[in-house]
Amino acid sequence: MEARKRAASILTYTLLIISFVVFVFPFFLMVVNSFKNNGEILESPFSLPASLNFGHFAEVVDKMNFLVSFRNTVVITLLSVLLIGIFAAMTAYYMVRRPTKFNNGLFALMVASMIIPFQSIMIPLIYIYGAKLHWIDAAPIPLLIILYIGFGSALSIFMYHGFVKSIPYELEEASLLDGCTRPQTFFRIVLPMLAPTSVTIAILNVLWIWNDYLLPSLVLTKDRDFTMPIKMKVFNGTYMNNWELLIPALLLTILPILVAYLFGQRYIIRGVSQGAIK
Repeated sequence: MEARKRAASILTYTLLIISFVVFVFPFFLMVVNSFKNNGEILESPFSLPASLNFGHFAEVVDKMNFLVSFRNTVVITLLSVLLIGIFAAMTAYYMVRRPTKFNNGLFALMVASMIIPFQSIMIPLIYIYGAKLHWIDAAPIPLLIILYIGFGSALSIFMYHGFVKSIPYELEEASLLDGCTRPQTFFRIVLPMLAPTSVTIAILNVLWIWNDYLLPSLVLTKDRDFTMPIKMKVFNGTYMNNWELLIPALLLTILPILVAYLFGQRYIIRGVSQGAIK
């Protein structure tokens, strides 16, 4: 029995190590080759670089107009995530504390809307905001943030809804007896208790919005408004076979969101399980 457990443990760890190598090895190759020139990459892509040459990164920042696209991506991501979190928390709180037939039906409709693929509505959406309202030409970045709020609210409300149910209503009654208004009760009592779920929702939305290509490519038409995924696509078309620039550009594009995920991955599983069970 003990030998069988030991063998199962060895097999499990072996599979985990193999999976780790399979997933990490492409990223390792990208980091290693980002310091090489084209000749070294084509001659020996698996070898370590002879020297750490950061000149390619400086060239990418200049030719890619990296700082502008980075700023656009940060602004769009942070504002979208912040507004989604606030509006979704307020909506979920109201639906839980006012369980009318209308609110229950609206919640069910929001949950059902998550199964509708974006591709099925993107053409009429762009027709309305582009050809009819002309918002795509007048205010593309604010429009993109509004669209992200709309598309990201359903999942966020669903996760908040399950967690709000676990908050004892007696805490809110006590705050009301102490003189707090309903808004004060929400922002001072309820919202701080939603912190674990808020962190999870924020991380999931950051990963989604930062890496999104399709929606920004439909809304953002000018180079000065491009986010990093769009800019990376344009840069790839310009320097298609110039690997000494493409690989550092790709590394600069994914590095910020990779760091954010590594720091916040434990909150994702915790928040999802809490929102689903409670």
